[in-house]
Amino acid sequence: MLSSLKETKGRLLLAPSILSADFTQLGAAIDAVSTEADMLHLDVMDGHFVPNLTLGPPVIASIRQHTDMLLEAHLMVSNPQALLSDYIDAGADIISIHAESTPHLHKLVQEIRKAGRQAGVALNPGTPLNVLEEVIADLDMVLLMTVNPGFGGQSYISSMTDKISRLRAILDKKAPDAHIAVDGGMNSNTIREVYQAGADIVIVGSACFSTEQPCSALKDLRQCCVI
Repeated sequence: MLSSLKETKGRLLLAPSILSADFTQLGAAIDAVSTEADMLHLDVMDGHFVPNLTLGPPVIASIRQHTDMLLEAHLMVSNPQALLSDYIDAGADIISIHAESTPHLHKLVQEIRKAGRQAGVALNPGTPLNVLEEVIADLDMVLLMTVNPGFGGQSYISSMTDKISRLRAILDKKAPDAHIAVDGGMNSNTIREVYQAGADIVIVGSACFSTEQPCSALKDLRQCCVI
C-alpha cells in the first residue's frame, strides 16, 4: 500500500474517482478497487466554484477510517483557505488546490506542506501553465483537468494532450519529482495517449465504477499503457 507519491517515480498510478461510485455502497465500492487502485480521488465541490455539491470532511474522514489507500482531496471550492484545515484533519494525504480559486496559492501550498501533507495544484483546461511558475518547486503533483470541471461522464478535450507534453517538459527541468495527474474523459482509448504525453497519475470514474468488475476494468486500463 502506497504511503507517499515519492515512492512511485516512473510508475503509472490509477486513481478511481469516488464521485462515480455508488454512494449507498461506498465501502463496498472502495473494497472492489482496493487490490488494483493506487490511490483514491475525492472530488470536493462547493456549488460555487463548480455547479455541483459533493464530499464534505465527515465523508472523507469516514473513507479514511475504511482504507489505508492514499487519499487525494481535489478542492473545487471558491474559498479553499477557509476549508483547508478541515480536509487536512479529515485525513487527506494529498490536497489539490485550484489555481483559479485563490490569490494566495503559494501560501496554501506552504500550509499543506507544513501540515505534513503532499501538495497539488489543479488547472482548468483554459488556464495557462505559467500560473505554476512561483510554486512549481514545492509541488508533489499538478492536476490537469482534461474536461471542464463539475460533472462526470464528459469527453476528453483532445487539445489537452499537448498541454500535458508541455507540462512534462517544464517539470523535467524545474520539478523532476513532481507528478502529472489528469482528470476527465479517461477510458481505454484516451489513457494511453495521456500516458505517452507524460501523465503518470490517471483519474478514472465511470470507466471503473460503471462496470460490474471495477478491479478488472482497472487492470485493463493499466494494460493499455504497456508498450
